[in-house]
Amino acid sequence: MITRLLNFLDASPVNFLAVKNIVSELEAAGYRRIDPQMPIGKVEAGDKLFVTKNDSSVYAFHIGNKSLADAGFHMICAHSDSPTFRIKPNAEMLCEGGIVKLNTEVYGGPIMSTWFDRPLTLAGRVIVKGDDPMNPKTLLLHNKRPLLQISNLAIHFNRQVNDGVKLSKQKDVLPLLGMVTSELERGNLLMSTICEELSIDATDILDFDLYLADATPACTFGVHNEFISSGRLDDLSMCFAGLEALLASPQADATKVLAIFDNEETGSQTKQGAGSPFLASIIKRIALAQSGTEEAFYQAIERAFMVSADNAHAWHPNYSEKYDPTNHPVLGGGPVIKFNAAQKYASDAVSAAVFAEICSKAGVPCQRFVNHSDVAGGSTLGNILASSIPLRGVDMGNGILAMHSCRETGSTIDHIYCVKAFTEFFG
Repeated sequence: MITRLLNFLDASPVNFLAVKNIVSELEAAGYRRIDPQMPIGKVEAGDKLFVTKNDSSVYAFHIGNKSLADAGFHMICAHSDSPTFRIKPNAEMLCEGGIVKLNTEVYGGPIMSTWFDRPLTLAGRVIVKGDDPMNPKTLLLHNKRPLLQISNLAIHFNRQVNDGVKLSKQKDVLPLLGMVTSELERGNLLMSTICEELSIDATDILDFDLYLADATPACTFGVHNEFISSGRLDDLSMCFAGLEALLASPQADATKVLAIFDNEETGSQTKQGAGSPFLASIIKRIALAQSGTEEAFYQAIERAFMVSADNAHAWHPNYSEKYDPTNHPVLGGGPVIKFNAAQKYASDAVSAAVFAEICSKAGVPCQRFVNHSDVAGGSTLGNILASSIPLRGVDMGNGILAMHSCRETGSTIDHIYCVKAFTEFFG
């Protein structure tokens, strides 16, 4: 199970590739793609459907034995994006000595210092000409070799570096791409790299969404290989746990839903984010296809339960003062239910009790997280989604260290626990 997770993480350096890999697993399991431009048609018990949005979000449905109106749906939602650096248009910056660096902008809230002095690569999508100007073609790019690096300033030029450094997003985090060796390469180094990787001509390229990614493979470490080290554990580990549970669980009375959103790290307010009405519209269309009445959709919502799966903060042994004194989950302690008095999480006593009981039935330990009252926390999918679809639900995740670092640390047993709990929830 852990090997499959590591392989998924390595193959999914950005949101587009994560969704591609999830779609491949769904199709192999017999799920049929819905074209949202076309009528959904007849929906029957046992049907397996999925739909994508923007190539970066995916929504899968395993229709239950009972209608949505009668049994509702059980949904796990997570997000495909992680903090990183986006390559700007006209990105090449030629410096002295023929060195080329790339102009980038920060995506989300990365711990920028963790991206320094490590091999990086490029991944994302490239938009090329098609037959219809309104529907250009999309090619996915994942250059698997080390291609770039953001290099630190030597300590000799900054003797205070170990006392903390304020980093400029425009100046300090621009990666080195290469050195120009001929006039033909001047201004074309990035484009030539893209064209070589995809075997296309530069004249065919219309635009791109490209990002930096860690080029070092995900791995386990520790005396017993009890830890996971990888980028994008937040939140691809939850995406994969939800996918594994969806495919492993048997057909149930309630419809099973896996919703992988995009752009959680930037606020979810996009057509493919948790703030979009897209998921609600698809569920409504499925309910209408089943019953022929809009009322079925509203019944389904009232009978539904959502698990908003986004990683939590595990207790860090070097920074115990940052954590709540009585509610700090630990690595290896099982899934974490997240609470917040300011309603940044969807959990309440009722939904927490439901999920805790699910964990108990699965034979899995369960923990609780509350922020230290003097330390502000972040928000996640659950409350954003529930503000547009009034779903009963819980915010949870596996505890990790160094959230938003280029490489985060998780627990192998926690991933196993989480898949078991999710499978019980779906089953």
